[in-house]
Amino acid sequence: MEHRIVGPGPYRATKLWNETVELFRARMPLRKHRCRFKSYEHCFTAAEAVDWLHELLRCSQNFGPEVTRKQTVQLLKKFLKNHVIEDIKGKWGQEDFEDNRHLYRFPPSSPLKPYPKKPPYQKDVIKFPEWNDPPAGTSQENIPVRPVVMNSEMWYKRHSIAIGEVPACRLVYRRQLTEANVEEIWKSMTLSYLQKILGLDSLEEILDIKLVNSKFIIHNVYSVSKQGVVILDDKSKELPHWVLSAMKCLANWPNCSDLKQPMYLGFEKDVFKTIADYYGHLKEPLLTFHLFDAFVSVLGLLQKEKMAIEAFQICCLLLPPENRRKLQLLMRMMTRICLNKEMPPLCDGFGTRTLMVQTFSRCILCSKDEVDLDELLAARLVTFLMDNYQEILKVPVALQTSIEERVAHLRRVQIKYPGADMDITLSAPSFCRQISPEEFEYQRAYGSQEPLAALLEDVITDAKLSSKEKKKKLKQFQKSYPEVYQERFPTPESEALLFPEKPKPKPQLLLWALKNPFQPFQRTRSFRM
Repeated sequence: MEHRIVGPGPYRATKLWNETVELFRARMPLRKHRCRFKSYEHCFTAAEAVDWLHELLRCSQNFGPEVTRKQTVQLLKKFLKNHVIEDIKGKWGQEDFEDNRHLYRFPPSSPLKPYPKKPPYQKDVIKFPEWNDPPAGTSQENIPVRPVVMNSEMWYKRHSIAIGEVPACRLVYRRQLTEANVEEIWKSMTLSYLQKILGLDSLEEILDIKLVNSKFIIHNVYSVSKQGVVILDDKSKELPHWVLSAMKCLANWPNCSDLKQPMYLGFEKDVFKTIADYYGHLKEPLLTFHLFDAFVSVLGLLQKEKMAIEAFQICCLLLPPENRRKLQLLMRMMTRICLNKEMPPLCDGFGTRTLMVQTFSRCILCSKDEVDLDELLAARLVTFLMDNYQEILKVPVALQTSIEERVAHLRRVQIKYPGADMDITLSAPSFCRQISPEEFEYQRAYGSQEPLAALLEDVITDAKLSSKEKKKKLKQFQKSYPEVYQERFPTPESEALLFPEKPKPKPQLLLWALKNPFQPFQRTRSFRM
């Protein structure tokens, strides 16, 4: 009676719904029941269904032990509405499900929910500003990007140092990066990090990239207080003063010895109700409607806590600053209330932690189309947020450092060699594609062998080089790339065939020796006086 783990990816809520329906129909115990002097085969009571499904959800790693019996009843109401179950007399849809002895059965067929077909988003891959980009305002839409062809000539220019030639270079100064350029870099690299963590081929089916605002990301990174809470430029979007005062009151609830403690009984419940009413009437959940699928997808990583925290960090950076600030203040209040042993009970029927999750889960995460598992998924996410909110709601340092280094690199002076303009129009950086370790090792070992081999052949067949120059270049190539050289010349004999030995000319006799072969040695005149 176990769910299989549904990992991150598109349509995760629909996959969880279908998985739960299949397990419920396949394993829910059915037996004979009597009702009003009549017997019914293969049925179950509402209470039996609540007991069994509640235990299934609590034991599932997709939902967890925080699932309450009330949430299970709400899910069975949706089962009845969607004709997963029906009244013993065949009624469904309009009937209300209650935790009692009423009899239910499974219909003959229970079609699972089809995966929604979303209109494909246009792949607007954000292009990093390059060295030779035209000034801002120039249209880039219809400019074709020339693909890079790594031929032997380009490799010869790139590896000219290895074969003993250092061409002259020149300094190229990068034009000033505009604000729009920096915003594009932040947006593109942030989404790339998220896609890499989730292990997806594309973010299209869980996120509309067009709705991601790069200004929100930058504001959430830099405009923060010493406590890490976002500072808003527009004060009209702040929490109302009375709500903020009520949250501070509960977050900093005084001890019994404090004279400032309210005098009438139940004051803390009234304050809590005031906060719950404000957050319950928000027009949109704090995590926004368009980020619902992204956050639900990250829920599939909860078994890998570190990766889940990193993914939640990036998703929370995409929030509007006012939403992020409200979420930070709310989570801090909820956590402090749960840890405060002096806090009186805020509800008679629930524990403090359960009350926090049930009260604020829907104002934090909710879909616009009322997905059937909204309540369970929201409760799962809020529970994880409460346990890790300090890590999740802080700026990811690795991402910030990487982007800042990228921007600084584009602003530096670049050194260019003659002929390097051929390969500067690299294709726009796209989102990462995960490859297997075997493919990575193969690319690392053999990815550059063919261009290097072609470069070696160009040196060998170059008729303009003298034998001396050719030997010098081959010797330097052998020193830099011994494996490629060894494959081309496996034996000394194969190398010797490239430079055949020329016949040595016979030495000629000296002419002066032939003219006077037997002339005796004559003593020179002495210099002695």
